[in-house]
Amino acid sequence: MKIYTRTGDRGETSLFGGERVSKAHPRVAAYGDLDELNAALGAAHARLVSWHDLRQRIEDIQAVLFGIGAELATPDAMARKKLTGLVRGEDVETLEASIDAMEKELPSLRSFILPGGGPAGAQLHVARTVCRRAERKVVALGAEGEIRSEILLYLNRLSDWLFVVARYVNHRERHTEIPWSGDSPRGASGDD
Repeated sequence: MKIYTRTGDRGETSLFGGERVSKAHPRVAAYGDLDELNAALGAAHARLVSWHDLRQRIEDIQAVLFGIGAELATPDAMARKKLTGLVRGEDVETLEASIDAMEKELPSLRSFILPGGGPAGAQLHVARTVCRRAERKVVALGAEGEIRSEILLYLNRLSDWLFVVARYVNHRERHTEIPWSGDSPRGASGDD
């Protein structure tokens, strides 16, 4: 099977069920951002070489994201009911339990922190921002049609998880968090 089909050369793609839509359609934008999030998680996974449990958790999350993408790519409500591997409330609870466990080891936050740290932590922060964007796109899509609440809950909790796991990895790898002071950068006043 060839990777290219030439069917999208005019800026259209097929949804599950065969409907052709613009590649700029809100449904395509939403599952496209989920695909980018999945790739960002893959990049984080590659940087977490000695973190076997965390790598497995990321793989589990990536599988859930594929399921959400399939659901978003299926506009027909009856066809969506036939999909397997749909995100459930238990998936949200798993993220919450993981957040609670990691936060027990972390120093409490006293201010906003700048995204960064070591390579793995910084990549997890990138994944968090992509997750927030994907969540916004799914919310916008939900304004046009029905989106299951579990999808929105999962994406919201996943961005929280990514923030905490970035802090956790940086903490365990002894990378200092840089607090945001709120001050303007020196020389940014526009005066020359």
